[in-house]
Amino acid sequence: MTKSNLLLIGLLIILASCSIRKEKIPETPAMPGKSEKMIIYQMMTRLFTNTNTTNKSYGTLQENGVGKMNDINETALLGIKELGVTHVWYTGIIEHALLTDYTEFGIPLDDADVVKGRAGSPYAIKDYYDINPDLAVNVKSRMQEFEQLVERTHQAQMKVIIDFVPNHVARTYRSDARPEGTKDLGEEDDRTVSFKPANNFYYLPGQSFQPPAGYNSLGPNTFPTKDKKYTEQPAKVTGNDQFTATPGINEWFETVKLNYGVDIQDNRKTYFDPIPDTWVKIKDILVFWANKKVDGFRCDMTEMVPVEFWHWAIPQVKAINQDIIFVAEIYNPNEYRNYLINGHFDFLYDKVQLYDTLRLLVNQHAHAVGIPQIQESLKGVNHQMLHFLENHDEQRIASPAFAGDPWKAVPAMVVSATIDQSPVMIYFGQEVGEPGAGVEGFGGEDGRTTIFDYWGVPQHQKWVNNGKFDGGQLSVEQKQLRQFYG
Repeated sequence: MTKSNLLLIGLLIILASCSIRKEKIPETPAMPGKSEKMIIYQMMTRLFTNTNTTNKSYGTLQENGVGKMNDINETALLGIKELGVTHVWYTGIIEHALLTDYTEFGIPLDDADVVKGRAGSPYAIKDYYDINPDLAVNVKSRMQEFEQLVERTHQAQMKVIIDFVPNHVARTYRSDARPEGTKDLGEEDDRTVSFKPANNFYYLPGQSFQPPAGYNSLGPNTFPTKDKKYTEQPAKVTGNDQFTATPGINEWFETVKLNYGVDIQDNRKTYFDPIPDTWVKIKDILVFWANKKVDGFRCDMTEMVPVEFWHWAIPQVKAINQDIIFVAEIYNPNEYRNYLINGHFDFLYDKVQLYDTLRLLVNQHAHAVGIPQIQESLKGVNHQMLHFLENHDEQRIASPAFAGDPWKAVPAMVVSATIDQSPVMIYFGQEVGEPGAGVEGFGGEDGRTTIFDYWGVPQHQKWVNNGKFDGGQLSVEQKQLRQFYG
């Protein structure tokens, strides 16, 4: 790290010790260094353009509203572009389990006993080859509407990132949109054994799956499949490697683990020759989306999938588009170089080091001395770490659980954006001080904007301004904050 960077950090930490508010920054400068950086803007797609302000706990789509891909128009995209954004990460694009009735379009009802929240988790994929019907104006044309969104984003001179969830799928996974001649996941599995290299899932032979005791999906509300009658025989292993037919309520019980040829119960013994069937199927899915002109994948829980798979798959995807990027959600610093060098990832989350340290600094629970040590430990790969202060997993800066005031994190955001040439990420609403308040339903009052429920995002909606995307309802302070982020 250069002396100038160390000096910058020292000055910023002094600033961070103050209760920074907009009156101390009468003319807020933009975040520096943007012309030289990749700037990712993450949006929860179903929430981004929703103008409904009802916000009923566990409310239905009809009650609380939902944003559509078609609503993300040229004006909205130019508003994002104003922030210096180079890439838009559209969260929740691929079809996942949810509790809205689309049976008239040939989409079976999901079982409420294994879905989290009315709108469902975007990380419980129901069909890797399809689009979330919630996001479409014309459900039958949902893939075309996505393709048009990609084209509009490119016309706005930004690139498209989507989530890819390689470790697990929804319990009700069944692809009805897969290409002709493609075998579905689990279709040819031998379910009489717990593990077999050619299987796509892990099984618990002779055991029936039971949803967690006490789980009450949708709170007091009803739904045709909320009946405690979900059946799965034999039970599949949960997404977070729980080999039990009765997972707890805090487990990933709504998902099932994919088998990449690792015998987890036999000391993680590997069977990679011949290439496991799951490898081929998952690679083909990545290729499918690359051919849709997607520019990058944010890969969920990357380190739960063997690095050998990524080493094999990523070059094949990049053969279609050499500029496509892969961003890994990873939390073990000891594995960073493994997934960058051997796994061929372009960027990794810098959560457990820089994010965690900056958050402690914002709340005056740590000292700046740890930052140079972090940078030294990342020497040679610093430029491949994705910095952020918010995303869908983390609490909002403006929430009482974090800083309680978005201005308190301004110095930390400057550090995050300028400490090196790494990409930096903004989560929608962060730029206007969205606090993530309200008991949304499954999401609860936790300082996060829900990813599980139909909901309006109040402070962000002031910028949306009933579809004008002009910030017409923002306060002076919010406009100054957005100016900083821009």
